[in-house]
Amino acid sequence: MSRLIFTVTNDLSYDQRMQRIAGSLAVTGHDVLLVGRKLPGSVPLPSLSFRQRRLRCFFNTGFLFYAEYNLRLFFFLLFRRADIICAIDLDTILPVYFVSLLKRCKRVYDAHELFTEQKEVLSRPSILRFWLGIERFAVPRFPNGYTVNEALAKEFRQRYKVNYGVIRNLPLTYPLTVAGPTEKFILYQGAVNHGRSFETLVPAMQQVRAPLHVYGTGNFIRETKALVAAYGLEQQIIFHDPLLPADLAVVTQQAFIGLTLFEAEGMNQFHSLANRFFDYIMAGTPQVCVNYPAYAAVNAEYGVALAIVDTKPGTIASALNRLLEDADLHQTLKENCLRAREILNWENEEKLLLDFYKNL
Repeated sequence: MSRLIFTVTNDLSYDQRMQRIAGSLAVTGHDVLLVGRKLPGSVPLPSLSFRQRRLRCFFNTGFLFYAEYNLRLFFFLLFRRADIICAIDLDTILPVYFVSLLKRCKRVYDAHELFTEQKEVLSRPSILRFWLGIERFAVPRFPNGYTVNEALAKEFRQRYKVNYGVIRNLPLTYPLTVAGPTEKFILYQGAVNHGRSFETLVPAMQQVRAPLHVYGTGNFIRETKALVAAYGLEQQIIFHDPLLPADLAVVTQQAFIGLTLFEAEGMNQFHSLANRFFDYIMAGTPQVCVNYPAYAAVNAEYGVALAIVDTKPGTIASALNRLLEDADLHQTLKENCLRAREILNWENEEKLLLDFYKNL
């Protein structure tokens, strides 16, 4: 079997997606190494079926972080044996490209998102030019790759003439251990980043008759907490540190409603298909979700979410209150989630991943 290395810039402890991918390949006999970074508050890594390594950096944010991490990653990869090296998103693609050339091994691009269409990139012209330059240079040189939905795969074909497959971010099946919500609370899980509609979600919560619990952090966390303070909602919007995947699954089952919100501006948000969308389904938790194409397609087939046409405060608040008060609608969505989780799971989706690496 092959020696595979996967590279990310985040802390490995909370990366459910990469744990699934690396775990599936390791179980089938591949020698898998997952490389990320170590942060000051990183918890010890769990023992899993694949190897893990975190690189410590002096800088942890901004351009200096990316420069330092890419340099450290280059030399780390240079002295590791590998048959295939896979870059996860654009921020590790350069060291993977150059090391794969020097070592004459195969390279793969795992495009979890369309990096240059993120709000935090699009809103800063100089940053956008920088990452577009890297994307235009590197992606055409990665003929082998995959992304999370057909819309993004089509965009890569149009932009760079690469034919990427589609492997969705579906969760592993687990037994439902929580009987049901003991109190009605709303859950947001995942990165608190630009483009996730917190500017409208926070004021919407003034009209909602249930608390919101936020599990996660990200590049918009300070601004979000400032908004909460400005609206005087500290008792209604409660922030929690990120949880390990198993613990987060328990909280997700306890929630009455989940949230999947993205701003429409930017292709990365409009054509997203977020992990949390499927995590709520797996937990049997109804959700309020944007009606963008990828979500609308799944919802049309399985009926797992109350879809909203925009992310204005009034729209969000109205949908949340409807789901809080309409017991029949909530029960219908919950039952649909319980049926859908038997199909929308990693055990089914991983076959595409295993075939991809087998064919390489």
